[in-house]
Amino acid sequence: MVLASSVSNMIKITVNGSPVELESEMSVQQLLDTVDVPPNYLAVEVNADVVPREDYANTVVRSGDDVEVVTLVGGG
Repeated sequence: MVLASSVSNMIKITVNGSPVELESEMSVQQLLDTVDVPPNYLAVEVNADVVPREDYANTVVRSGDDVEVVTLVGGG
């Protein structure tokens, strides 16, 4: 998945195991606004570290980062 208008200077990350290319580094909040995430997500991890919601705007996703958006899955 490519989330930008041009291919030059793209950064590559992984979101929930899928490769994603972004136009530039961005905050976790910007990433959540950019990629398709379920509305019921519970937490975000960057490189296996949980990012508190209050830190979404200040935590930067950089090239090579592994981002996991954790959701609640119902069942029974």
